[in-house]
Amino acid sequence: MRIVHYGHACVLLETDGARILLDPGAFSEGFEGERELDAVLITHQHYDHIDVEKLPALLKANPEAKLYVDPGSEETVAKLDVEFQVVRPGDAFEAGKAAVTVTGGEHALIHQDIPNIPNVGYLIDHGAFYHPGDSFFVPEQKVDVLGLPTGAPWLKVGEAVDFMRAVSPRIAVPIHEVTLANPAMHYGMFTHLSPEGTEVRVAPRGEAVNL
Repeated sequence: MRIVHYGHACVLLETDGARILLDPGAFSEGFEGERELDAVLITHQHYDHIDVEKLPALLKANPEAKLYVDPGSEETVAKLDVEFQVVRPGDAFEAGKAAVTVTGGEHALIHQDIPNIPNVGYLIDHGAFYHPGDSFFVPEQKVDVLGLPTGAPWLKVGEAVDFMRAVSPRIAVPIHEVTLANPAMHYGMFTHLSPEGTEVRVAPRGEAVNL
Protein backbone atom coordinates (compact mmCIF):
# COMPACT_ATOMS: atom_id res chain seq x y z
CA MET A 1 0.00 0.00 0.00
CA ARG A 2 1.16 3.51 -0.83
CA ILE A 3 -0.15 6.88 0.25
CA VAL A 4 0.18 10.34 -1.28
CA HIS A 5 -0.74 13.24 1.02
CA TYR A 6 -1.89 16.27 -0.97
CA GLY A 7 -1.98 18.47 2.08
CA HIS A 8 -4.58 18.81 4.82
CA ALA A 9 -7.23 16.05 4.68
CA CYS A 10 -6.66 14.90 1.09
CA VAL A 11 -5.05 11.48 0.72
CA LEU A 12 -4.56 9.23 -2.30
CA LEU A 13 -4.48 5.59 -1.28
CA GLU A 14 -3.00 3.02 -3.65
CA THR A 15 -3.61 -0.64 -2.86
CA ASP A 16 -3.10 -3.75 -4.96
CA GLY A 17 -6.68 -3.43 -6.12
CA ALA A 18 -7.63 0.24 -6.12
CA ARG A 19 -6.69 3.91 -6.32
CA ILE A 20 -8.88 5.87 -3.90
CA LEU A 21 -8.86 9.63 -3.31
CA LEU A 22 -10.23 10.83 0.03
CA ASP A 23 -11.39 14.34 0.94
CA PRO A 24 -10.07 16.48 -1.96
CA GLY A 25 -10.67 19.85 -0.32
CA ALA A 26 -9.87 23.51 -0.89
CA PHE A 27 -6.74 23.48 1.31
CA SER A 28 -5.16 20.64 -0.70
CA GLU A 29 -3.09 20.98 -3.86
CA GLY A 30 -2.21 18.69 -6.75
CA PHE A 31 -4.93 16.07 -6.45
CA GLU A 32 -6.73 17.40 -9.53
CA GLY A 33 -4.00 15.83 -11.69
CA GLU A 34 -4.79 12.30 -10.56
CA ARG A 35 -6.03 9.81 -13.15
CA GLU A 36 -7.28 6.20 -13.19
CA LEU A 37 -9.06 6.64 -9.88
CA ASP A 38 -11.54 3.99 -8.78
CA ALA A 39 -13.34 6.14 -6.20
CA VAL A 40 -13.51 9.53 -4.52
CA LEU A 41 -14.67 9.47 -0.91
CA ILE A 42 -15.97 12.50 1.02
CA THR A 43 -16.23 12.42 4.81
CA HIS A 44 -18.28 15.62 5.30
CA GLN A 45 -19.49 18.87 3.82
CA HIS A 46 -16.82 21.38 4.97
CA TYR A 47 -14.98 23.08 2.10
CA ASP A 48 -11.57 21.94 3.32
CA HIS A 49 -12.75 18.38 2.60
CA ILE A 50 -14.66 18.91 -0.63
CA ASP A 51 -13.55 21.41 -3.27
CA VAL A 52 -16.70 22.01 -5.31
CA GLU A 53 -14.75 24.00 -7.90
CA LYS A 54 -12.35 21.18 -8.76
CA LEU A 55 -14.47 18.10 -8.10
CA PRO A 56 -16.52 18.05 -11.35
CA ALA A 57 -13.42 18.27 -13.56
CA LEU A 58 -11.68 15.62 -11.47
CA LEU A 59 -14.56 13.21 -11.95
CA LYS A 60 -14.80 13.99 -15.67
CA ALA A 61 -11.10 13.14 -16.03
CA ASN A 62 -11.70 9.89 -14.12
CA PRO A 63 -14.85 8.44 -15.72
CA GLU A 64 -14.50 5.11 -13.89
CA ALA A 65 -14.32 6.76 -10.47
CA LYS A 66 -17.42 6.56 -8.28
CA LEU A 67 -18.17 9.38 -5.84
CA TYR A 68 -19.32 8.52 -2.32
CA VAL A 69 -20.45 11.21 0.12
CA ASP A 70 -21.87 11.49 3.63
CA PRO A 71 -25.52 12.55 4.13
CA GLY A 72 -24.55 16.12 4.98
CA SER A 73 -22.78 16.62 1.64
CA GLU A 74 -25.70 15.41 -0.46
CA GLU A 75 -27.29 18.82 -1.00
CA THR A 76 -23.98 20.42 -1.99
CA VAL A 77 -22.96 17.67 -4.41
CA ALA A 78 -26.43 17.50 -5.97
CA LYS A 79 -25.83 21.00 -7.38
CA LEU A 80 -22.70 19.91 -9.27
CA ASP A 81 -24.36 17.71 -11.91
CA VAL A 82 -22.24 14.67 -11.02
CA GLU A 83 -23.24 11.13 -10.16
CA PHE A 84 -22.79 10.14 -6.54
CA GLN A 85 -23.93 7.77 -3.82
CA VAL A 86 -24.76 8.74 -0.24
CA VAL A 87 -23.32 6.39 2.38
CA ARG A 88 -23.97 6.03 6.10
CA PRO A 89 -22.26 4.33 9.02
CA GLY A 90 -22.58 0.58 8.66
CA ASP A 91 -22.59 0.64 4.85
CA ALA A 92 -20.02 -1.39 2.93
CA PHE A 93 -19.04 -1.32 -0.73
CA GLU A 94 -16.16 -2.02 -3.10
CA ALA A 95 -13.97 0.66 -4.67
CA GLY A 96 -12.15 -1.09 -7.46
CA LYS A 97 -11.10 -4.28 -5.72
CA ALA A 98 -10.79 -2.67 -2.29
CA ALA A 99 -13.36 -3.21 0.44
CA VAL A 100 -14.66 -0.03 2.07
CA THR A 101 -16.60 0.12 5.34
CA VAL A 102 -18.31 3.31 6.50
CA THR A 103 -17.99 4.28 10.17
CA GLY A 104 -18.47 7.25 12.46
CA GLY A 105 -21.54 9.42 12.14
CA GLU A 106 -20.89 12.89 13.56
CA HIS A 107 -18.31 15.64 13.21
CA ALA A 108 -16.27 16.38 16.34
CA LEU A 109 -17.80 19.20 18.36
CA ILE A 110 -16.41 22.61 17.37
CA HIS A 111 -18.45 24.64 19.88
CA GLN A 112 -21.74 24.13 21.65
CA ASP A 113 -23.21 27.10 19.77
CA ILE A 114 -22.37 25.61 16.36
CA PRO A 115 -24.80 22.95 15.10
CA ASN A 116 -23.06 19.67 14.56
CA ILE A 117 -23.05 17.98 11.15
CA PRO A 118 -22.70 14.43 9.80
CA ASN A 119 -19.21 13.00 9.32
CA VAL A 120 -18.34 9.51 8.19
CA GLY A 121 -15.04 7.69 8.38
CA TYR A 122 -13.78 5.17 5.84
CA LEU A 123 -12.04 1.89 6.63
CA ILE A 124 -10.22 0.55 3.58
CA ASP A 125 -9.62 -3.20 3.23
CA HIS A 126 -10.91 -4.05 6.69
CA GLY A 127 -8.65 -1.62 8.52
CA ALA A 128 -5.57 -1.51 6.30
CA PHE A 129 -6.17 2.28 6.25
CA TYR A 130 -8.57 4.47 8.22
CA HIS A 131 -9.57 8.05 7.39
CA PRO A 132 -11.75 9.41 10.21
CA GLY A 133 -12.58 12.76 8.63
CA ASP A 134 -13.11 15.33 11.37
CA SER A 135 -13.85 12.92 14.19
CA PHE A 136 -12.28 10.81 16.88
CA PHE A 137 -14.45 7.78 16.20
CA VAL A 138 -12.62 4.59 17.16
CA PRO A 139 -13.69 1.63 14.99
CA GLU A 140 -14.02 -1.90 16.25
CA GLN A 141 -11.64 -3.21 13.60
CA LYS A 142 -7.89 -3.23 14.12
CA VAL A 143 -6.33 -0.38 12.12
CA ASP A 144 -2.95 -0.80 10.44
CA VAL A 145 -2.47 2.77 9.11
CA LEU A 146 -4.34 5.75 10.57
CA GLY A 147 -4.78 9.16 8.98
CA LEU A 148 -4.30 11.18 12.18
CA PRO A 149 -5.96 14.63 12.39
CA THR A 150 -3.34 17.10 13.59
CA GLY A 151 -4.73 20.64 13.75
CA ALA A 152 -8.21 22.16 13.59
CA PRO A 153 -10.57 24.50 15.45
CA TRP A 154 -12.21 21.38 16.92
CA LEU A 155 -8.98 19.70 17.98
CA LYS A 156 -6.24 20.00 20.57
CA VAL A 157 -3.07 17.94 20.44
CA GLY A 158 -3.89 15.99 23.61
CA GLU A 159 -7.14 14.76 22.05
CA ALA A 160 -5.31 13.67 18.93
CA VAL A 161 -2.78 11.78 21.05
CA ASP A 162 -5.57 10.03 22.97
CA PHE A 163 -7.28 9.13 19.68
CA MET A 164 -4.05 7.68 18.30
CA ARG A 165 -3.59 5.66 21.49
CA ALA A 166 -7.16 4.37 21.34
CA VAL A 167 -6.81 3.26 17.71
CA SER A 168 -3.21 2.06 18.28
CA PRO A 169 -2.22 1.65 14.61
CA ARG A 170 1.06 0.30 13.30
CA ILE A 171 1.62 3.61 11.50
CA ALA A 172 0.02 7.02 12.11
CA VAL A 173 0.24 9.46 9.19
CA PRO A 174 -0.49 13.06 10.30
CA ILE A 175 -3.14 14.77 8.15
CA HIS A 176 -5.39 17.84 8.53
CA GLU A 177 -2.37 20.04 9.35
CA VAL A 178 -2.72 23.10 7.10
CA THR A 179 -4.35 25.17 9.84
CA LEU A 180 -1.09 24.97 11.82
CA ALA A 181 1.82 27.35 11.23
CA ASN A 182 4.29 24.77 12.56
CA PRO A 183 2.84 21.25 12.35
CA ALA A 184 6.24 19.71 13.15
CA MET A 185 5.62 20.59 16.80
CA HIS A 186 2.56 18.34 16.79
CA TYR A 187 4.39 15.61 14.87
CA GLY A 188 7.05 15.55 17.57
CA MET A 189 4.39 15.28 20.26
CA PHE A 190 2.76 12.37 18.43
CA THR A 191 6.12 10.58 18.16
CA HIS A 192 6.96 11.14 21.82
CA LEU A 193 3.55 10.03 23.09
CA SER A 194 2.62 7.30 20.62
CA PRO A 195 1.54 3.93 22.00
CA GLU A 196 3.91 0.99 21.89
CA GLY A 197 3.97 -0.47 18.39
CA THR A 198 2.88 2.72 16.61
CA GLU A 199 5.25 4.58 14.30
CA VAL A 200 4.46 8.17 13.33
CA ARG A 201 5.44 8.63 9.69
CA VAL A 202 5.03 12.05 8.06
CA ALA A 203 4.08 11.89 4.38
CA PRO A 204 5.77 14.77 2.49
CA ARG A 205 3.17 16.62 0.46
CA GLY A 206 2.67 15.17 -3.01
CA GLU A 207 5.20 12.34 -2.63
CA ALA A 208 4.25 8.66 -2.63
CA VAL A 209 5.14 6.85 0.57
CA ASN A 210 5.19 3.07 0.96
CA LEU A 211 3.43 1.89 4.08
